[in-house]
Amino acid sequence: MPTPSENMLFGMGNPLLDISAVVDKDFLDKFGLKPNDQILAEDKHKALFEEIVKRNKVEYHAGGSTQNSVKIAQWMLQKPHKVATFFGCIGKDDFGKILKKKAEEAHVDAHYYEQTEEPTGTCAACITGDNRSLVANLAAANCYKKEKHLDLDSNWELVEKAKVYYIAGFFLTVSPESILKVAKHASENNKIFCMNLSAPFISQFFKEPLMKVMPYVDILFGNETEAATFAKELGFETDDIAVIAHKTQNLPKENAKRQRLVVFTQGKDDTVATVGDKVTMFPVLDIDQNDIVDTNGAGDAFVGGFLFALVQEQSLEECIRAGHYAANVIIRRVGCTFPEKPDFH
Repeated sequence: MPTPSENMLFGMGNPLLDISAVVDKDFLDKFGLKPNDQILAEDKHKALFEEIVKRNKVEYHAGGSTQNSVKIAQWMLQKPHKVATFFGCIGKDDFGKILKKKAEEAHVDAHYYEQTEEPTGTCAACITGDNRSLVANLAAANCYKKEKHLDLDSNWELVEKAKVYYIAGFFLTVSPESILKVAKHASENNKIFCMNLSAPFISQFFKEPLMKVMPYVDILFGNETEAATFAKELGFETDDIAVIAHKTQNLPKENAKRQRLVVFTQGKDDTVATVGDKVTMFPVLDIDQNDIVDTNGAGDAFVGGFLFALVQEQSLEECIRAGHYAANVIIRRVGCTFPEKPDFH
């Protein structure tokens, strides 16, 4: 197995500072939140972020879907540090400083585009009992500019150093032109470009930019809900996840040297993956339902584990086994956090 080197794995996405705190029902009511939900912040939530910090004991983590995945890949690798590079946009503010520090603690080589128009993106996790209500304010994450960051020689050199690329579909809402530039580079140099369907709304409302990138996608991730929405949008006329995986695999592809691989997770049910021209089921690890604390970061964690094995050129079976392991660790904890060292053999 080749030893991974610095900057071998490249991720680009929406960096968010995760702020989690235990709150009371009054706090939820004040901001009109459901106990268990994921929403984008509206005007009425603007004061929430400052208030949660003032009123409660908070924990900070470097978050956002892609950043979570590369962070987990780096955690499973342990050494060398900085195998994972991450690009995204933050504000020049206190939350931005905390985010930089947290990425550094996770040994990720984060190169943020810093601007002053918008504050650093945040995601508040308001915990009540077993429930958590997530409120995300993308803010600065929305301000990534290809020509002001990705196109700079010093940054593009980091892109060229990588062998494996991963971008969550969420970034299609921010800078599809940045995704295309990276995807084309990977395709032309026979490197591996991975993407995630990320959420049903991406296929529904950002189908055009998604389908522009699809010919360059070597590995596509998603869960069963995202896969079903994608199939509906493309007129596949089936809700059979295995058939959807097979049809997705056969969509047009630029780099013919690599057959597209499609991997769909289904929570506690088997993970579905294309193996050659067949579709195979991979059972997930057993877990007692009482041990599940929070399933929110499970998808990001699965991808992180998969990437950990992928940068070491392991087999598909091993990549999926590592993905299942990482997801199994994350769902036992609050938020996308992990113990100091992995216990993966």
